[in-house]
Amino acid sequence: MGAATSQDIKNLLAVRKRIAVVGLSDQPFRTSYRVAEYMQNAGYEIIPVNPTVTEVLGQKAYASLEEIEGHVDIVNVFRRSEFLPEVARSTVAIKAGFFWAQLGLYNAEAEQILQSATIPYIMDKCIKVEHAMIR
Repeated sequence: MGAATSQDIKNLLAVRKRIAVVGLSDQPFRTSYRVAEYMQNAGYEIIPVNPTVTEVLGQKAYASLEEIEGHVDIVNVFRRSEFLPEVARSTVAIKAGFFWAQLGLYNAEAEQILQSATIPYIMDKCIKVEHAMIR
């Protein structure tokens, strides 16, 4: 997707409601927690993906994307940029609908992986900020 317009993002967030949050912390002061909590309160299903926790925001946590049952609409990533290719490969493996790397995150290899698999993506944007702007 590359340079997504506000309308592209509005359309995406209007129809894709099941979000796997990779790197979601169970610590309320962490950005990942605050963003996921906001999205959950806005009506999205949040699926925590973090091998070091068992539950976040009242939801069972999974060690990897591959462990999640059912279709994942959006993979929202809170891992450092060097881990994005690994998460992109997992996104492709589970045939997720969309890949979203949070503000400050970008990786050219991950972009190539996603483009090759024709999975739309956004990098270096905050899903919470984008959602708030289109409301």
